Amino acid sequence: MDEALLRILTPAVIGVLVRRGADFAAAEDAVQEALLEAVRAWPHEPPRDPKGWLVTVAWRKFLDATRADTARRLREVRVDAEPPPGPGEAVDDTLQLYFLCAHPSLSPSSAVALTLRAVGGLTTRQIAQAYLVPEATMAQRISRAKRTVADVRFTRPGDVATVLRVLYLVFNEGYSGDVDLAEEAIRLTRELAAHIDHEEVAGLLALMLLHHARRAARTGPGGRLIPLAEQDRSRWDTRLIAEGVEVLQAALARDRLGEFQAQAAIAALHADARTAGETDWVQIVEWYDELVRLTASPVARLNRAVAVGEADGARAGLAALAELDPALPRYAAVAAYLHERDDDPAGAARLYAEAARAAHSIPERDHLTRQAARLNATITDAAAHAAE
Repeated sequence: MDEALLRILTPAVIGVLVRRGADFAAAEDAVQEALLEAVRAWPHEPPRDPKGWLVTVAWRKFLDATRADTARRLREVRVDAEPPPGPGEAVDDTLQLYFLCAHPSLSPSSAVALTLRAVGGLTTRQIAQAYLVPEATMAQRISRAKRTVADVRFTRPGDVATVLRVLYLVFNEGYSGDVDLAEEAIRLTRELAAHIDHEEVAGLLALMLLHHARRAARTGPGGRLIPLAEQDRSRWDTRLIAEGVEVLQAALARDRLGEFQAQAAIAALHADARTAGETDWVQIVEWYDELVRLTASPVARLNRAVAVGEADGARAGLAALAELDPALPRYAAVAAYLHERDDDPAGAARLYAEAARAAHSIPERDHLTRQAARLNATITDAAAHAAE
């Protein structure tokens, strides 16, 4: 049984049913039942046209459910117009499904779950494992999301930016359970890029590839977090870096800059440096200026302060940081780093400890705690030597 093929076909088959008149929730349920039939039947009698087989079986499942539900009989569904078995339809509805799953009426978490289920073809159990929640909880979340978009019909193009943000949320979840969400996000973004010619889709794909290329070097034994400057760059995936740079260059050549292209350009500059000391921080600051202009994002301005500190010195970085709200996530960690570079170990240690208390993940908390402990040990040693 080719599970990868089933996952690829799932959104296209759902799209066919929706176009024929099924609401989204009913279409998704029917396709899931058809997939179960495929798991049982295909190992013994594989179809010549897998998509056509799934469309036929899913449509029959939908019609059976419709006929059995008195309320649904009132809907204008062509229950007597069942198409005969045959080749799958040439129209590709996958793109519409991306927009449907990223509908503005959904919360980000619901949009992500629905995208993984309907577009990614993952099971509820796999999605629940990836998010470390009970399967029943995830099933309720997906069910609510399906009801929300059940009657949505597209009369104008969907919002590409919303779709891209949902895919970026998937990518940033990383890995847990038996599904690698970072790789799944890359697969889905590749598929989206095959369906829509848009420079920001290419920009997001490039950004994912460039970040994912550093994955193997990002953690050490026991999940210990390794900062970018300390990573073993020989472990970076040069194939992914080359692909990411190529995709990015093609997007930038269209001269319609967007936030994901700007972020990818920053990631490409980091990837281009053979050592941390060779990083072109001046050009990175320029790209952060573009990103801030495009988004006015406080997070972008926070990261820009770090880049300014590297390019123009810690005092300049602290001056840029002083313009931001101290309540920003990671503000204390950035302040600690810049204070340490400004030869203020006591202030840096205090700020590292503060950042550790506010950390959102165990690896990040442990890393910041170690930084504070390292500086406190250095201060203690220096005081002991001074007293001798």
